[in-house]
Amino acid sequence: MRLLEAVAIILVVALALLAFLFVRREIFARRHGTVELYLRLHQRPGGRGWAPGFAQFRGDYLRWYRMFSLSPRPRRTLNRRELTVVSRRPPSQDEAVLVPADWVVLHCADSRATVEIAMPLHTVTGFLSWLEAAAPYST
Repeated sequence: MRLLEAVAIILVVALALLAFLFVRREIFARRHGTVELYLRLHQRPGGRGWAPGFAQFRGDYLRWYRMFSLSPRPRRTLNRRELTVVSRRPPSQDEAVLVPADWVVLHCADSRATVEIAMPLHTVTGFLSWLEAAAPYST
């Protein structure tokens, strides 16, 4: 009987975590300026290292959240005043397993490091417009 109770408790906890992840994503998705995009967290062979997530445009910052995370904080924040797009390309054949083949991969650089971002083509247009709309620095 105790085994059955333990399995039931584990199942309830797992379902609660899944529900929390779904609710968290829906809360973010309902806010304006939220888009789905993948971020390459690590350079790994075979096109690996990509993490699915979503991002919010908040003023001069793009806040990226992992899709499957319990954290309410963004995993990565990019400042558009420091961000430049170095190149763009389609996903490689190896990456197409993780990144949809019709998406665009942007290789970007900021003051700290380089970062690769993958997003749908219609999101690229909005992303580039957001980058170009940054107010100039005042000296």
